[in-house]
This record gives sequence, C-alpha cells and structure tokens, in this order.
Amino acid sequence: MKVSPPKSLRDSLRQALRRRELKSARRRLTVLPQSSVDFSSNDFLSLSTSPVYRARLIDHLQQAPSFYPFASGGSRLLDGNSAYAEELESFIADFHAAPSGLLFNSGFDANVGVLSCIPQPGDLIVHDELIHASAREGMRLSRAGKRVQFAHSSPLGLEEVLQAEVDADPFIQNGSRNVFIVVESVYSMDGDIAPIREFIEVVDRLLPRGNGYFIVDEAHATGTFGPRGAGVVQELGLEERIFIRVHTFGKALASHGAIVLCCSDTRDYLINYARSLIYTTALGFPFLASIRTAYELLSEGVTEPLQEKLQQLILYLRTRLGDLGSWDPVVFEVDHFPRSPIFSLRSPMPRQLAAQCQQEGFTVRAIMAPTVPAGKERVRVCLHTGNTMEEIDGFVDTIQYWLNKVTDKKTARL
Repeated sequence: MKVSPPKSLRDSLRQALRRRELKSARRRLTVLPQSSVDFSSNDFLSLSTSPVYRARLIDHLQQAPSFYPFASGGSRLLDGNSAYAEELESFIADFHAAPSGLLFNSGFDANVGVLSCIPQPGDLIVHDELIHASAREGMRLSRAGKRVQFAHSSPLGLEEVLQAEVDADPFIQNGSRNVFIVVESVYSMDGDIAPIREFIEVVDRLLPRGNGYFIVDEAHATGTFGPRGAGVVQELGLEERIFIRVHTFGKALASHGAIVLCCSDTRDYLINYARSLIYTTALGFPFLASIRTAYELLSEGVTEPLQEKLQQLILYLRTRLGDLGSWDPVVFEVDHFPRSPIFSLRSPMPRQLAAQCQQEGFTVRAIMAPTVPAGKERVRVCLHTGNTMEEIDGFVDTIQYWLNKVTDKKTARL
C-alpha cells in the first residue's frame, strides 16, 4: 500500500518546486556519460582512478583478519569505535603537525559539529561572506551571541567588522568573550586562496588578549596545496596559530569523511557535545582503509608528482583561456586565482555554455544562485592530474565555438 502526503502538502511541495522552476533555480540529479572528460569533479589528483591507490586500498582490505567487520555497527561512543580509527586519527594528526584529530563522516558533519557546539553563549563569530553552507548551518545551530560577516578574503573588511565589535563590547576588549574567525583556505566556487597570514595580523592587533580563535576549512586545499598536500596552513607554517583545521577526504583524496585537527581538550569536548558525531553511525572499515591509503600516499611523497603535473595543467589551461582574447565581460569572463585547480567562467548564460561543453563530451556544471550570489553565475571548471593537454585544447576550442556562436547571434539581431 502506497503512503502519500496529503493533497494539500503535495500541492505545497509542487508549488515550491514550480517557484524554483520559474526562477531557473530548480535542482535536479543528472548523470552524464562516463565517456565524458571530467572537468567538473573535485577529484583533483585523479586518485579515484589511480591504479596505485586502488592496489594499495585492496591490499589494506585483504589484510583484514577473517570475519573482521567491515561495518562499524554503531556510533563511535557505542560500538563504532576501533583501534584502527584511533590510530588513523593519530597518523593524520602527525602528518598535519597537529596535537590530535577527530574523524567525522563528512566535511559537512565536521563543520556543523564544530560550529554548533564550540562557541559558548555570548561569543562572537566573524566569518567570510562566502563561507560554505555547512559552516553556515553550524553557526545557525550555535549558541554564539552574534554572527557577523566580512567582505570576502578582505583583511580590511575583517578589520572594519572586528573593530566595530571590539569597540561595542567591553567583554571582547577584556578577553572574557571569545571571537571565532571562520574562513576557508581555498574557496570552492572561486578557487581563490584566503590571505590567512594577513587575517592573523589583524586579529593579533585588535585582540591582544588572545581571545581570537581561527577555524579554517581546508577542504579544497587538502592534497593539492602545501608540502605533500598538507594544505595552505602548513604551506604558510601557521599550524600553531590555527585553533581548528578541517580536512576532508572526499575531494583530492578519493575517499569519504573528514578530520577536525585540534588540541586534545577540544577533541574531548567535541566527543561530548558534537551531535553530528555522537548521533551517527561511524565510518566502517572500508572507508577508514581508503583514508589510510590516501594519507600513506601523501606521507610517502607519492602524490607530489601528481601535484606538480596538476600545476602544469593549470598553467596550460590558464594560458589557453588567455588565448581566447578579449570578450565582452557581459558575455564571458575568466576568473582564476594562480595555482588553483578551480576556474570560474562567468557568463549570464552559464547553462547554455555548460550544455555546449557537455554536448562535445566535456563534463562541466553551471553554478547558479543561490549556490553563488545572484549576478555571479558561472560554469565551474576543475582540473585534474588525469586530464591531458589535448583534452584542454578540445575544451577551450568548444568554448571558442560557443563564443563565436553567441557573437554571431548578437550581430544578426543588430
């Protein structure tokens, strides 16, 4: 027997979807042909298709004793913990030069867990205006007294916002109220790198009592930036200045889950208060083994040539896109931060551009509001170590063809 929502509820749901349809904002699941060239996923090092990664992962799985459970069987506080998980946390923390680490099932769970429970009642959260939705959800659930945002990746913007809060709150001034500064090291949609060192200088100057705490999401830097892919914070040598770092495994590391790097007291606090850890089934052994595999490859330097090749391809695509010449920025504009594998092709017609590329066998996605601010829609392009220069040439030629077609249509209307 089918159980359906009442007609009034179904009508309400359909109306909401229609409203999204009218605004060209309705989301749908799509599956593109596997034969398409990947210029979209976050598999930056192409580890998910790497024979080296696959062989070592299979070896880890086969080394498990007979009847060793592949499922965790429960939350980590009940039956889901294991010596393997705790050893993995220590291994990753050592790699990242952190005191300790705590595994979460995803980057979303990690950010929600941290930001929902760490800020204490009355504390202040200051965050970049383009921070990820998972961080926003965590902040929404937090007990912080106030949340304010500052202009994206702007040290001056941070200074202006923070100065106003310091001036207005004597408890921040005397150090009895905490301030959490939440940023990403590499932003997922624009691919730009945050000026973390400059942010620290601002906070040191305005919060001399040491009550400013940085929380840095390294999701899109893990594996691709820093020594052996350790991230931007370690590239800058600022590990000791960051209160919490979040590294995720579902992007360049071809795995699943995330780790919160922090001090032992913070780790213990999260075990006791982070609901996204306490009330969910823990990662099973195959997931833990895949994470272990990726970090072994990082720590052994196996992925360093992949990082180098990725940088070569980034430079090549950047050059080829520059060869497109100057186009009316109303129609098309390339936005790219040096060294980043993420390119943003800005256009008021991102769906049409993405469709043209997909038609020619290149997987890219149109990114629309509200995922990005209205007026900043784009085609998001991600490069991977497994891409080739020939694929990049074909992709850029497709963009050129689309631009010519758009220009011809505009000319015909005049």
